[in-house]
Amino acid sequence: MGNSQSPPPNPRFNSASRAFTPKELEDLKSLFNSLAAQSQTNGQYVSSSVFQVYFGLKGPLGERMFDLATQGRKDDKLTFEDLVITKGTYVKGTNDEIEEFIYRLLDVTDDEILTRSDLDSVLVNMFNHIFQLKGSQPESSSHCYMVETFLNAATFSKDHEGRDKSMSFEDFKSWCTLVPSVKKFLSNLLVPPDPGRPGSKVPKLQYSENIDSSILLLRDEYAWLIGGALSHEELEEWKLLYHSSLNGLSFNTFLGNISNGDEPTVLIIKDREGYIFGGFASQPWERHGDFYGDMKTFLFQLYPKASIFRPTGANSNLQWPPYAYGSVAVYVANNMHLQCAVNFSSETIPNGIGFGGRINHFGMFLSASFDQGHTFSCTTFNSPCLSKTAKICPEVIECWGVVRKGLEQETTDVVKGTVLERFKEDRHMLNLVGIANASE
Repeated sequence: MGNSQSPPPNPRFNSASRAFTPKELEDLKSLFNSLAAQSQTNGQYVSSSVFQVYFGLKGPLGERMFDLATQGRKDDKLTFEDLVITKGTYVKGTNDEIEEFIYRLLDVTDDEILTRSDLDSVLVNMFNHIFQLKGSQPESSSHCYMVETFLNAATFSKDHEGRDKSMSFEDFKSWCTLVPSVKKFLSNLLVPPDPGRPGSKVPKLQYSENIDSSILLLRDEYAWLIGGALSHEELEEWKLLYHSSLNGLSFNTFLGNISNGDEPTVLIIKDREGYIFGGFASQPWERHGDFYGDMKTFLFQLYPKASIFRPTGANSNLQWPPYAYGSVAVYVANNMHLQCAVNFSSETIPNGIGFGGRINHFGMFLSASFDQGHTFSCTTFNSPCLSKTAKICPEVIECWGVVRKGLEQETTDVVKGTVLERFKEDRHMLNLVGIANASE
């Protein structure tokens, strides 16, 4: 009998293989054979350059991914076992396993210390990749601007003697919650690159050709950040509905411009402190007698920090309805001007639109005068004060409609029901403040 023995089975490979169906393993083998052929290695292994080109990974992020995939051997040889183990952990693993892999991936210097410099390098790499796919390359100054806002949302709490603090694993998980677009992108690197790859899609921003884009608050990078909390179908096209520099600081104009559809909206405010923030309203802005909305609604900061604050489930105070009360308040609906209240005001019923919190203590509130508002920390979204102070003095107000293609929208050409039926929520609100409707 001969003394030659087969190599001992790799327990990590055997464990990872069980996460795949026979068809998936067959497809992985076909992919490996194709890449190995391109690497000109007689089908034995895949080179780093071929690996990075196929998956669209360049620079430090691509190099680090290949290093992790080859178990840190530094031999420029990715075997089939390596590919299965990496995919088994990074794609098929538990959420904790995937997050641990991404945490290690961000350590591009491979010194087991995740620093601000590591994140800076990865974010620049990401922006280059995403916006090259989109076909519009932002200027380098825009990259620096955006990288800084993303880094400002990160926490570095891990102490190191003689060195700056680094990002702990818990810090990393908290940061991923605030910037879900980053995690979505980094969770989908081992699929062929295209503009539809999860984490890479940027909504097309639609606005009139005669509008100078420099006045717009929403830029592609901001849209990508906000889109990290949305479904793929909501990332096709966003249409400018209202801009205070173009339409004036008018609540009635704002309501008229956003009331013609049932699509979600993205409201953005820049205040006099230079802070930029806003909210995603998943439900149309309609008249209701109380808070409404669903768990898709969220608040966000864009500058000087980039952060998303999604509902916690602590309460259902998501959207506060638009009631334009004043000396004379008018709604525009279906080309019909309807007077809702005359010589009316109330200290108990806020006059404007809001997100989260509670009455007169919202996560974000914009008054119907459009000249002031407030923002407080709130449990609805676990969000902080979104500006420098609780008082908001708006400088620019902007609203975008999320176009959900393929979904039929109800026509607004015909007004159904009587005035009293259509505006029963208005009557309910008036009753709340003691003004009975004498027409019943």
